[in-house]
Amino acid sequence: MLGKCEGPIWQVDDITNCVQRDFLKVLFPLIVIGLSFLHLLSQAIRRNVKLKQSAKLKASANGSSRNRDHNEAAYQSIHAEDDGATTADDEEDEGLTIGGGGLALAKTTTKGSIAAIDTPPAQYTLVVVELLAITAIIVINVVALILHSYGPNGTFATVTGIITWAYVLILATSRLLLSQTRWRMPRVWNHTATLYGLMWLFSLIIFRSALIHPRSRVAQALIISEFSLNTLLFGIAITTRKGNKAVVLEWENDIEPSREPLASLLSLATFGWVDAIVWQGYKKTFELPDVWNLVPKDKAAAVLADYRQLKKTTALTWHLMRYFKGSLITQCSFAVFSGFFTFLPTLLLKSILEYIEDPGTAPRNVIWLYVILLSFTDIVRSYADGQALWLGRKICLRLRAIIIGEIYAKALRRKAAAGNDTVLGDKKDKEDAAKTSKWKKVLGLGGKKKEDGQKPLLDPTTAPEADPKTKGSDEQVNVGTIINLMSVDSFKVSEITAYLHFLFAAAPTQLIVAVYLLYKILGYSSIPGLVVMFILLPVNIMFARGFGRFQKKIMAATDKRIHTTNEVLQNIRIIKFFAWERRFSSIVNEKRAVELKALRSKYILWAFAVAVWNTVPVIITFFSFLVYTMVEKKPLYPSIAFTAISLFSILRVPLDQLGDMIAHVQESKVSIDRVEEFLNEEETEKYEQLRHDNLDENGEQMIGFKNATFSWGGKEAEGEEISTAFRLMDVDIKFEIGKLNIIAGPTGSGKTSLLMALLGEMTLIKGKVFLPGGYSREDVRPDPETGLTESVAYCAQQAWLVNANIKENILFAAPLDEKRYKDVIVACALERDLEILDAGDQTLVGEKGITLSGGQKQRISLARALYSNSKHVLLDDCLSAVDSHTAKWIFDNCIRGPLMQGRTCLLVTHNLALCVPQSKYVVLLDNGKIEVQGPAEEVIASGKLGEDVFKSRPGSAVISRIPSRVPSSVGDESGETLIDDADRANVNGNGKLTKVKSKSSHKEPKKDAMEETKAEGGVKWTVLALYLKSMGPWWFWVLAVLVFGVQQIGSLAANIWIRQWANQYETESIGAYCVPVNSYIGNTISTVKVASSRISQIQPYFDPNKTSLIAKIAPDVDVSYYLTVYALIGIACMLVALFRDFWLFFGSLTASWKIHQRLMHSVTRAKFKFFDVTPLGQIMNRFSKDLEAVDQEVAPIAIGVMSCALAIVVTVALISAITPGFLIAGIFISAMYFFVGKFYLRSSRDLKRLESVQRSPLFQQFGETLSGITTIRAYGDERRFIRDNMLRINTHSRPFIYMWATNRWLAFRIDVIGDLVAFFAGAFVIFSIGKIDAGSAGLSLSYAISFTENVLWLVRLYALNEQNMNSVERIKEYLDVEQEAEPVIEKTRPAANWPSQGSVEFINYTTRYRPDLEPVLRNVSFKINPLEKVGIVGRTGAGKSSLALALFRGLEAEDGKIMIDDVDIGLIGLQDLRESITIVPQDPTLFTGTIRSNLDPFSLFTDEDIFTALRRVQLIGPATSVSNPSTPLTASRPTTPGQANGTSSPTGTSSPITNKNVFLNLSSPVTESGNNLSQGQRQLLCLARAMLKNPKVLMMDEATASIDYNTDSKIQETIRELKSTIITIAHRLQTIVDYDKVLVLDKGCVVEYGHPYELLKKEGKDAIFKGMCEMSGDMEALQRAAKKAWDAGRLVDVE
Repeated sequence: MLGKCEGPIWQVDDITNCVQRDFLKVLFPLIVIGLSFLHLLSQAIRRNVKLKQSAKLKASANGSSRNRDHNEAAYQSIHAEDDGATTADDEEDEGLTIGGGGLALAKTTTKGSIAAIDTPPAQYTLVVVELLAITAIIVINVVALILHSYGPNGTFATVTGIITWAYVLILATSRLLLSQTRWRMPRVWNHTATLYGLMWLFSLIIFRSALIHPRSRVAQALIISEFSLNTLLFGIAITTRKGNKAVVLEWENDIEPSREPLASLLSLATFGWVDAIVWQGYKKTFELPDVWNLVPKDKAAAVLADYRQLKKTTALTWHLMRYFKGSLITQCSFAVFSGFFTFLPTLLLKSILEYIEDPGTAPRNVIWLYVILLSFTDIVRSYADGQALWLGRKICLRLRAIIIGEIYAKALRRKAAAGNDTVLGDKKDKEDAAKTSKWKKVLGLGGKKKEDGQKPLLDPTTAPEADPKTKGSDEQVNVGTIINLMSVDSFKVSEITAYLHFLFAAAPTQLIVAVYLLYKILGYSSIPGLVVMFILLPVNIMFARGFGRFQKKIMAATDKRIHTTNEVLQNIRIIKFFAWERRFSSIVNEKRAVELKALRSKYILWAFAVAVWNTVPVIITFFSFLVYTMVEKKPLYPSIAFTAISLFSILRVPLDQLGDMIAHVQESKVSIDRVEEFLNEEETEKYEQLRHDNLDENGEQMIGFKNATFSWGGKEAEGEEISTAFRLMDVDIKFEIGKLNIIAGPTGSGKTSLLMALLGEMTLIKGKVFLPGGYSREDVRPDPETGLTESVAYCAQQAWLVNANIKENILFAAPLDEKRYKDVIVACALERDLEILDAGDQTLVGEKGITLSGGQKQRISLARALYSNSKHVLLDDCLSAVDSHTAKWIFDNCIRGPLMQGRTCLLVTHNLALCVPQSKYVVLLDNGKIEVQGPAEEVIASGKLGEDVFKSRPGSAVISRIPSRVPSSVGDESGETLIDDADRANVNGNGKLTKVKSKSSHKEPKKDAMEETKAEGGVKWTVLALYLKSMGPWWFWVLAVLVFGVQQIGSLAANIWIRQWANQYETESIGAYCVPVNSYIGNTISTVKVASSRISQIQPYFDPNKTSLIAKIAPDVDVSYYLTVYALIGIACMLVALFRDFWLFFGSLTASWKIHQRLMHSVTRAKFKFFDVTPLGQIMNRFSKDLEAVDQEVAPIAIGVMSCALAIVVTVALISAITPGFLIAGIFISAMYFFVGKFYLRSSRDLKRLESVQRSPLFQQFGETLSGITTIRAYGDERRFIRDNMLRINTHSRPFIYMWATNRWLAFRIDVIGDLVAFFAGAFVIFSIGKIDAGSAGLSLSYAISFTENVLWLVRLYALNEQNMNSVERIKEYLDVEQEAEPVIEKTRPAANWPSQGSVEFINYTTRYRPDLEPVLRNVSFKINPLEKVGIVGRTGAGKSSLALALFRGLEAEDGKIMIDDVDIGLIGLQDLRESITIVPQDPTLFTGTIRSNLDPFSLFTDEDIFTALRRVQLIGPATSVSNPSTPLTASRPTTPGQANGTSSPTGTSSPITNKNVFLNLSSPVTESGNNLSQGQRQLLCLARAMLKNPKVLMMDEATASIDYNTDSKIQETIRELKSTIITIAHRLQTIVDYDKVLVLDKGCVVEYGHPYELLKKEGKDAIFKGMCEMSGDMEALQRAAKKAWDAGRLVDVE
């Protein structure tokens, strides 16, 4: 009967004939072909059903379109297989193609990509060879059948052989003939390949027995020839390209496509396809273009598209699990497979040792079989592990793309502003806290209090609110947290998925198998050991939980530190101007201390955990052997002792992994929840508010509002207490379409809010908004006549530029139209600026436009709006940062110019005299309400605009053509001819008139100032030294090395001790029982149980009772002595390990603290120019990612490297000591290791560096998007930014995935070489059988088996260590940046009250920004007497701000000097200088906190002082009206009913809601960089901050540019009363026309210096100041003011 075989399967040295015949030749092959046939059949049926369905659907095409698309996609994806060239997609993931439909189809080819079809070499020749080989095998089987060469029972077997191979022949033929027809069967190749592989395995076993026990010469010849043909087929299958068919390769922007789809099975299994990468990386340093592209289905767009087709119904964690279930299952099955194979070396070790204990039991070929299997099984395990981990990396890649993509898409939809910051992960804790108080609430005990108490009391929103719902709605994560979500959390989550299979599959499998085997070997004695292990699992989990908790603490602390650091770096200029570096550094250092404290507790826990893990094997072994020898009284033979130890150490790994993975999974669960909480935040209502057609009730197009009320807070119900957020009340406006509309009003009256409300960025409480902005820019078609689209362009008050060159910023991805571009540049007066810049319009402007002046940034932002084809342009105060004549030029040529014709323009401005007379419609706001609105003439007539705006002024005609060039008066005030002028601008040039265009061509490579450098080659010793020195002095290291040595020797000692013990039994009892060997050789098996453990090879594999007989005659060994010593060794080892970890972690924390402190110090004390050329993202990257590596990675990994290195040395020494012959093989093996490691290190290092450099652009684009979110949404350009983000994700993923590919490449190669180590160790043991005792053999082999692991980890950890050192290296780069002068120089320290007078003198002063640039100030000399007020004017870029920098030594003198009160400022300490004089900078910078913390960050003043300062800058009214909530500007206006549009101002009867004045409460919050205040309010706050210091010398750099003229004039009065020297840089001539002196700068030289009245009297071409006044169009007013001031001055003089 088939399959009924008597007796055991294995006899002495081979498998029994019956088993070979029945199973290997009949049953197995039949089962295999049966399965194959069924699979093909089911596939065919499924396809037919599909085709029928889709045909039906095509017929009933009236189905809902959504549904139809889905199915059509599926239909086409089935047909996609017919064109011979299938994508790799159809190949593996059938599930993906059918489920995801369109994906496989839309082969996500991107713009600019070329698809090439790559056919495998000798495609058909090989199939023909296969067919011939199969035919030959069939022939062999027929011959065997005729000759009966397989014996009497072999007929059935040969028939089966013929059937099987005939089936294979049919499949192979169909591959050849049907591949080009429509009958082609999908994936037949997979079937044939699998069949070849399995048949080869079956015939391999038969082949071996034919060699050892040949039946007859003929049979042997037939079997050998069949086996060789089979091998040929199997070889063809695994070495030709997988699927053996053409593959579409996609070349995208000259990036080489991945070779993975072209790989053969063998190459995929051994990662041979990575050779090309490794070799390339070895030959030359990898650069980004050399890195292959991703496989199309791994690209971010494809992944996200596919992911979004899966409807989200559950929590994010489960949703992601569901999405990746296919890959995860495959990954887990590989892991289970490798779990089983992990134990085979151990079992083989046991067999080898048993053989050595008694070599006579079987022929030598058996032990050779064991040794060969020892290495072969490990290769199989290595293959499975490699595949599981590689799959994990693929999942990791896709998951990261999903998370980052989703976060980014969400960030583009987040609200523009919110009242408070949410702390992620807090909500959960709060909910838990709230649960307890539910009952209290029911009983009315005010459980609400409890929740409020959890927020800091500074938060004003908690006070008035009654309903918890609203609180949630007005909260948002701050930018720092979002960047952290993207940089840290997404990486944490995706990192974990690479190892998930350990938790789900590998660890459980290994646990179960190990427990089973231990029981088999040790019997009941294994139980105490297992009990200890299982007690340890919860301990491990506890450790893991602890890690999770500490990690959360660390993350929160890091969030805070990064947020503070970010703010310090963003506002570094102000901090340096005010000499606050030390104070702010100490704030950051406090946050750092908290972070390191959390880190310390994590490390302490870690050290204990490691100690526990190190002692576990010792404790377990101790207990098990105790029971085995003392209780069960059995002798401990080497074959038992070493197998048990080996199993226990294998068992430690899964337990270790389980605990570890549970911890990591919890950590990443925290991260996923953080991400999910962010993804569930409220989104902007823009798309709801603007979705409708913009038609009013008459069906005409309209832009404006219908009685709308807006708030910056959350949604509110009607009856509620109103939050403190600013509101726009009852707005009803209809702007003139196609014309110029002006929005005016005092500072803080809600002008920007009005534009924001129009853009849909504010919370709409009631009413409607009309603006065509709800669509994506790409969906809107331009009008054929005008070329304009119904979309919006927006120029923010704070110019927002992307990190690109100027040209790209202006085009903003619109197609380039050379003429229009040129016109725009002229209209925005950018021409001269571009000539000055060395790279012209190719100059890079970084985040927030790093290298430009405020005016230039604003004009570029304006040029972008002008260049766009949007019909409606919203300009937020774009004239504030430019000087008066440029303002006039821009107003005439840009806002009223031909490029604006037919476009609606909404302009917010304070420059009413210039703009209102030519406008169509004016809206005047006051404190969130409309004061007056209507056509310009009416509003002027109402007199609300003040007396500067005259109705009489003629509206100059619209300029019809843009002048070809900015006239000289705007370009510069020299009035000379243009050619001369160009010569002067271009002294270094060639004297020709250099146009913008030619500028850009010959200076291409200038970009690199911004690019992040990456070090090349190995890590320098200086870097290592930096870290090691930070850790501790020399004695620290001496001790560390000692401890390491002791620990390694300790663990070796434990094993040697066991060998001694086990060998006792051998030596003492060798004569006690010798059983004659010949009694059972041969195939007749005596069933007599002979009293010898040797027989166990014939009995069932293990028999717990097998030693019972011997135990009686067991020799006398002093067990308690051996056990005690063993225990002592174990405890000593643990203590040493504990001490080692404590010692190093202590050092690493010291290093972390020192390195951060030095980094902070060196960055905050760097020169200004460092911040000009270094993007913020790069600096932040050092502070976040690189510091995290230093904190959390470097120490543990360094410990690992040292342990591995020592372990390897010990192993080699040990094996060589036992079998000296191993040394010879050892030399060759070491050489192989060395080469593999060397190849790997080079490429892996480069890829890792690329990967960390590619992170920067990703983060930086993120930060950039977040700061410019309103602009991006206003332009409707979200999609382009999302695409850009995808591109950056892909660019980052490329080096990442190939870095891991090289990793797997290395792992496999090292495993193979390691198996050679095991093989040779085994071989030399076989050669010395009889010369060595089993104990030594066991020691040698068990170390050889563990050897590969150690080498692999050594190379890998060494590489990781290099990569972490790369982080240290990048930090070191910033430790060496050029520093400013000393803060305090004791020798030259000025008097405490310096400057007491306040005179300032420049003497022949020259300076430049960088040695390679032109000087920005040349030979400047002038003197300012004490208490004089001096205005500095000049065209944008004339060197005004540089003068301010020079005064604060932001630029050091190249020539000449500056004296303040006769002290040369170049000789004193910077801190002394900067604390004594004060600047109000151009960009108002504020910090997160409160109004008080901004004005007085270090609590040096009383509240009264602060209120006085606020009053001086008009932010609050005079002392009496502190109770009155409205702004003083409202109070100062008469409340007569407004005439325009018949709307009357509210009378006193019903007191309406007004916006509270936030400045009355010093603890009002200020959000990130002051975004909750208007630009003007921010400037006033900065001014107040400066006035608080009561300086003797006050420098104001355009400090009032964003403030309405009314407030400005009041502030000027205040300033005139100040008893100090004042230097004001101004664009508004009104501001400075009544000062004591005016200094006119041009191109860095002083052109005029004198009293404004005198300068106005000058005539001719030298009268530059006069020319500027004439340009501004306010000549009379200016002259009056100057004369008045002059007369007043004269009076004082006369008196």
